[in-house]
Amino acid sequence: MSNATPTACLALADGRIFKGYGFGATGTTTAELCFNTAMTGYQEIMTDPSYAGQVVTFTFPHIGNTGITPEDDEASEPVASGMVVKWDPTEPSNWRSAGELGDWLARHGRIGIGGLDTRRLTRAIREQGAPHVAMAHDPEGKFDIEALVAQARAFPGLVGMDLAKEVTCAQSYRWDEMRWAWPEGYTRRTTPGHKVVAVDFGAKRNILRCLASAGCDVTVLPATATAEEILAHEPAGLFLSNGPGDPAATGEYAVPMIREVMERRPRMPIFGICLGHQLLALSLGAQTQKMGHGHHGANHPVKEHATGKVEITSMNHGFTVNTQTLPAGVEESHVSLFDGSNCGIRMTDRPVWGVQHHPEASPGPQDSFYLFERFVEAMDRAA
Repeated sequence: MSNATPTACLALADGRIFKGYGFGATGTTTAELCFNTAMTGYQEIMTDPSYAGQVVTFTFPHIGNTGITPEDDEASEPVASGMVVKWDPTEPSNWRSAGELGDWLARHGRIGIGGLDTRRLTRAIREQGAPHVAMAHDPEGKFDIEALVAQARAFPGLVGMDLAKEVTCAQSYRWDEMRWAWPEGYTRRTTPGHKVVAVDFGAKRNILRCLASAGCDVTVLPATATAEEILAHEPAGLFLSNGPGDPAATGEYAVPMIREVMERRPRMPIFGICLGHQLLALSLGAQTQKMGHGHHGANHPVKEHATGKVEITSMNHGFTVNTQTLPAGVEESHVSLFDGSNCGIRMTDRPVWGVQHHPEASPGPQDSFYLFERFVEAMDRAA
């Protein structure tokens, strides 16, 4: 393979070029480049709506070896713009496999590039921040390098970009599917539960499954839902989902909605995850900011201040809440032990809180599933 003509090219905005071997779709795409350190779950990562506008570099080299199965999709199709891997995907070897990674990417118009020095690329991201890139796949290996660099430089970046509207659902729907369990697989919730409205800013399916498994009767509404539309469902709790883009941009319409809901239903529990956590912070008067390279992986230690407990968590975010801007009555509940950045907030006098990490952990550990149970317990007390 080393003597073959490269069929894919990754161009960074600073002019650095990485060449390798393409798989999946052909063509060109531009995005922000990030890296993910998870050792499994590449399909869940590629279909996580929080990765909209990003190309993912996988630091683990064995990508594609378990194939693809529809059961692992977190959305109806891949949302990440593309993927970068160390080695070309091998033929899958797993009893659940229903197809190959390259074929799956091609069907959904997503580019993959293998054969790159992903360690070097990851170091560049860590040292200089998430770069803007243009990635091209041409089976004949013909690339206009200057044009690719120009496209990378022209990419506007995620700051100021509202991507929630691009990945949210088109209309409301009910959700009753619960978490996967051996040997039944996915089962349906049939018992009554607390009525919860989940606002979809880019919700992962497994987060909705966790809500259902914890005891919630879930109705999902689009990102642009108004407080009036939410309260018309007479919910016992409000859930704010994960999602992509700049929280300040999405907050233009989401923050007024959250504030109105809190004003009209001051005792109703509200729980936010990832982008939902950031939007909650904005609605309470705090500020968010762009991180250098963000947190993307399934091995992030997070400490809960109240208990001193350290959880290993799954994360995917490029923005963070600035704890220096938290107003009176709002305190930090969780913190990253990697860099001290904020991983959770809570109101001190109301059942309102959010966390930066993904407690449903698809992929990743399940140390933080208790947060869904805590949400249900808060609704029990408020009933």
